[in-house]
Amino acid sequence: MASTELKGFILTRHWRDAPDGTDIEYWLATEQGPRRLLLRAQTSVAFVAARHRAAVEAQLATLPGLELRELALRSFGQEPVLGIYARHFRQLGRLARALQALQIPLYEADVRPHDRHLMERFITAGVVVEGGQQAGDTIVDGRLRPAPGYRPVVKVVSLDIETSATEELYSIALDGTGPRVVFMLGEAVAAPAAPMDFTLVHCASRREMLERLNGWFVEHDPDVVIGWNVVQFDLRVLQKAADACGVPLLPGRGCQPIAWRTHPGQQGYLFAPMPGRVVIDGIEALRAAMWSFPSFSLESVAQALLGEGKDIGDAYDKMAEIERRYQEDKPALAAYNIQDCALVLRIFEKTALLQFVLERAQATGLQADHFGGSIAAFSHHYLPRMHRMGYVAPNVGDIAAKAYPGGYVMDSRPGFYDAVVVLDYKSLYPSIIRTFLVDPVGLVEGMHAQEPAALVHGPQDTVFSRERHCLPEIVTTFWHARDEAKRAGNAPLSQALKLLMNSFAGVLGASECRFFNPKLVSAVTLRGHEIMKRTRDFVEQRGHQAIYGDTDSIFVWLKRPHGNAEAHAVAAGLVRDINAWWTRTLREEQGLENFLEIEFDTHYGKFFMPTIRGSDVGSKKRYAGLSVDAQGREEMVFRGLEMARSDWTPLARQFQEGLLSRIFRGEPYRAFVTEYARATLAGEKDALLVYRKRLRHRLDAYQVNVPPQVRAARLADEHNLRMNRPMQYQQGGWIRYVMTRNGPEPLEARRAGIDYAHYLNKQLLPIADAILHPMGDSFAALTGAQRRLF
Repeated sequence: MASTELKGFILTRHWRDAPDGTDIEYWLATEQGPRRLLLRAQTSVAFVAARHRAAVEAQLATLPGLELRELALRSFGQEPVLGIYARHFRQLGRLARALQALQIPLYEADVRPHDRHLMERFITAGVVVEGGQQAGDTIVDGRLRPAPGYRPVVKVVSLDIETSATEELYSIALDGTGPRVVFMLGEAVAAPAAPMDFTLVHCASRREMLERLNGWFVEHDPDVVIGWNVVQFDLRVLQKAADACGVPLLPGRGCQPIAWRTHPGQQGYLFAPMPGRVVIDGIEALRAAMWSFPSFSLESVAQALLGEGKDIGDAYDKMAEIERRYQEDKPALAAYNIQDCALVLRIFEKTALLQFVLERAQATGLQADHFGGSIAAFSHHYLPRMHRMGYVAPNVGDIAAKAYPGGYVMDSRPGFYDAVVVLDYKSLYPSIIRTFLVDPVGLVEGMHAQEPAALVHGPQDTVFSRERHCLPEIVTTFWHARDEAKRAGNAPLSQALKLLMNSFAGVLGASECRFFNPKLVSAVTLRGHEIMKRTRDFVEQRGHQAIYGDTDSIFVWLKRPHGNAEAHAVAAGLVRDINAWWTRTLREEQGLENFLEIEFDTHYGKFFMPTIRGSDVGSKKRYAGLSVDAQGREEMVFRGLEMARSDWTPLARQFQEGLLSRIFRGEPYRAFVTEYARATLAGEKDALLVYRKRLRHRLDAYQVNVPPQVRAARLADEHNLRMNRPMQYQQGGWIRYVMTRNGPEPLEARRAGIDYAHYLNKQLLPIADAILHPMGDSFAALTGAQRRLF
């Protein structure tokens, strides 16, 4: 029977070459439940310059199922192209390789069928399915059109496992969709010490655990699987256990296995496509949403966001306690396991992370669990519009990689200031694209234009068409959508659109992108330089002084103390006048509509810009200030200083905050410095002396330059071997250590006494002198007697 019109949200997408052509499969979340859309016998397409017709036809004789067609399309080199239509997508790959040997490029042969089908219909995630034949949960050969406003109610499960130190599977916990449950290996050895708010199912073997897990997915059928490091650890270990037991792991819809893939450029990194279900790792999703934490461990993030964490301590205690609970108290291990699931669910709720992921999919056109992907998102939106302008896309590598100017960073004027206001251009690079019509097609059109009046002249002799372009309209569409999202209070969508728009200039400067062109990205960044310099001139003509600027922000010193209301009023006047000046100037100079918009960002009642350590030159991207909002509320702000960096000790960070806050508020500071140094030397601040640093490589990769964290990690793993415990640092990771009289030693194996002189000279002195020297003071002068005694 024919299906009725159905709205859905694309969860997963897949293609495969079948005998009659390429089949495309989309799994949708709908109000009627999950639906599988199958599009059969789809044709794939690529393009080749028409002048190579004879060579291509010779190749087609050996590749049946390919067809050449005349098209009204051109390459970026203005050559007419032919369309090559293939019954099977893999045929295009074979043809591309054959033509490459003849130095003939095949354009767009790498665009996958399920992506092209969506992009050419301007579909991202929300769809309307029309027609088709329905059988059960499958719709065959329905037609798709976009439904940008549709958002599904999805069923979510949080998955977590517990294992031995050698990754032997002990338990599997599931929370969210369906009843809370833990599948535990082995018989009960102790009665629960307290009532359980979940079901504990004891399994006689790992095979039974995995079969029950497969059955759980069939029965409760979630749309989204979330977890913490869920792909690289939990699903990987489950697959390893399943392979060892000889039982299939079938968490996908329709009892499908995981289609494991490895990252081509990152050894050991795995993807776990699961048909019909989106798999979202909390760590990657938080990073994609621009959350930042000193550590992304579940314990650290839960403490930061929820104010609570796990009930087991450090890594060594954890493994020992998990083993003890497994042997002696399985209900307690199950409670610990399900608690991790609950923490992940609460973190997702607290941060609106699932909403962000779904909104990001709708904004980008990428599958919801595809993080990163700025280049793919750009292509998803750009290619169909470019085709309608009469062009096919170039290939990656058509333009050789070349350096280009980055964002403008103004030389800073170091020192202490009263009354500094920060003005910030709203989405500067996207607004430059809109205003100055920066665009790949627009550049090609401009280079071949016959009428100079129809051009916009840019940096480095670039010229852009005023009429024929794609990217400015894409940015404008997203800009308006973001404004609407903000009006509607849809913060996740607003954030997703902002990140997408801001990625476009970077995409044009990425050599992995098919639209890479140093002239294009320079037309954005160098225009940004010009805008910031002219803004600096404007504010200084008004009698103020620009003491710093960075990409899209300018720091303006008002030259005398201002009350909070007065400073805000001056900033508002500058914003109004700068925006009006740009509107008038761009219209008069180039006949362009202005989309540049500067905004008031922050008023610093007190502000500090340090020098580069060991010189008199002002630093960049490093400052501190006492901000004051319109209601007079104060907040200490640190950017790039030790206070904001995780590789300095808490001793240094607390010292810097305490010293600056006293100076900013006009409070005595000398006694603070003296007492802080005394307390450090007396051992009263030992809890603040811990370095926490990351080992970015395998431990054995450090041969010539061996930094302190590596020396500490080697001592730690030597200690682990002596204690018959697993080594923790051989593959990298995070190490916590202190500096002792014998050098760096890990916390778990410290033997020597603390080297307090190190902390005074390497942690406190550099911070103090950077702040005190502009005031005619020094750390040595304030602590000299104490240090001589020490």
